[in-house]
Parts: sequence; C-alpha cells; structure tokens
Amino acid sequence: MQGAVGLVLAVVLLIRGLGGADQRVVNGFGTAAWFALVGAAVLAAGCALLVGRRWGRGLAVFAELLLLPVGWYLAVGSHRALIGIPVGVIALAALALLFSPPAVRWVAGSDQCGPASSANPGPDSR
Repeated sequence: MQGAVGLVLAVVLLIRGLGGADQRVVNGFGTAAWFALVGAAVLAAGCALLVGRRWGRGLAVFAELLLLPVGWYLAVGSHRALIGIPVGVIALAALALLFSPPAVRWVAGSDQCGPASSANPGPDSR
C-alpha cells in the first residue's frame, strides 16, 4: 500500500508541475521522479512478499526504517502530529510484523535441518 501511495503522489506532483505550479521552492518534477522510483521499489517489494519471495523483505525493512524519521519530523519538527503519528505507527507496525517470529522463520527458510555448526564438513547451504 505504501508503494501505491508513493506512485499516486508522484502522479499528483507531475500533474501539478505540468499545470504550472511554482517550481522555485520545490522542483515538482524531480520530487515526482523520486517518489515514482521509491514507490515502485516499495510496491515491488510488497508484491514480492505477497507471492512468497524473500527478497522483498529487505526492501520493506529499509523503507520502514526510512519512514520512522519522516514520521518523527512530521509530528515534532513540522507540528503536524495528525499526519506524523499515523506514519510512525504504521512504520513501527510494519517493522514489528517484518521481525515477528513467524516472519523470521519464513525468511530463514523451512528447508533447514538444524542450526549451522562448525562441525559440519560441508558448506552451509542456507
């Protein structure tokens, strides 16, 4: 969902830029490109997680870790607690789910027979 929100925001910023919005303070096209890039990556990570691909977890963790200071700045620095607190809560909830014991077991893989040991003669295939 966060990736889709990023892509929608990119489209809105692009439309504002094409409509002639003031570009002196913020470059709408550059910001739109940034949100499109990050939104697409986060959306791809979410889709990967939905279909059972483990690589999406790393991107999702990274995105949530980036959202925590954004939520803090919105709530404290910008005095927009009505926006910042939900952003922070959503990021914390997503991180809690990504690091929950079932999620960690899933990422570790169900094909493991036991813990890694230096006594094993072969390479660790995890």
